[in-house]
Amino acid sequence: QVQLVESGGGSVQTGGSLRLSCAAAGRAFSSCTMGWFRQAPGKEREFVGAINWGGATTTYADFVEGRFTISRDNAKNAVYLQMNSLKPEDTAVYYCAADTSIYFRNVGRESVYEYWGQGTQVTVSS
Repeated sequence: QVQLVESGGGSVQTGGSLRLSCAAAGRAFSSCTMGWFRQAPGKEREFVGAINWGGATTTYADFVEGRFTISRDNAKNAVYLQMNSLKPEDTAVYYCAADTSIYFRNVGRESVYEYWGQGTQVTVSS
């Protein structure tokens, strides 16, 4: 069982930065693949990126274009999404999710993740 709580969302102007945090509770966190997803108004939820259990492997959606970085601190039971050079199209609710299978595969699929946070709103104004 893993409980996830996101924080760090807010409103920024184009070109600004935000760092989202996802705090996890539960003994399984350190072995989880962690993913970040987002959902913009009127759109389906989409994959942003993921990090493997040890933090050595990350992957990102094409639209990230090197602007976002995912990291984790297993000692603090936390995963982070650093977002730079934000654009209005990055406006969305951002979710973190946990896959307890320890394998880093199909990380772009929502169905892989068993646990989800409640989301945090990110708004980027032009």
